[in-house]
Amino acid sequence: MTNLILAAVAALAVGLIIGLLIGRSNQGSSLRQRRAEQQVEELRNEYTRYQAQVNEHFMESAHLLRRFNDAFRDVNQHMARGANRLANDDEWLEELEQEKRRARLTDTNAEAGDVAEPPRDYAPKKDPEEKGTLAEGYGLTDEEKAKA
Repeated sequence: MTNLILAAVAALAVGLIIGLLIGRSNQGSSLRQRRAEQQVEELRNEYTRYQAQVNEHFMESAHLLRRFNDAFRDVNQHMARGANRLANDDEWLEELEQEKRRARLTDTNAEAGDVAEPPRDYAPKKDPEEKGTLAEGYGLTDEEKAKA
């Protein structure tokens, strides 16, 4: 019977040791799991902060653009009011009419044969028999022409 008690105590001790080892190995994995969860939570918080910063940036940009548009509209209205108040429309219309008359006169001169030629991008030949600059023998002496 003492052997039976000793065997039971030994089995109990072996069971406790095995239980402790399994418990510690589970503790290590749960510790890793807790660390991973903490990292995930930190990343979520960082992502949330980033989203808030982006949202704040675009809201401020929209506000500044709205102010810019309002200022531009104010300047445009100021210029239009100044032009209406300061510009004498009668003089402007008269000057426009004179410009139209000048254009008509220029058109009639062009029809009469006073047509101005556009500038050329090459030098004209003095004589129709003369070789042009694109001719194969241009600039060569008679000897060089014979060899070619």
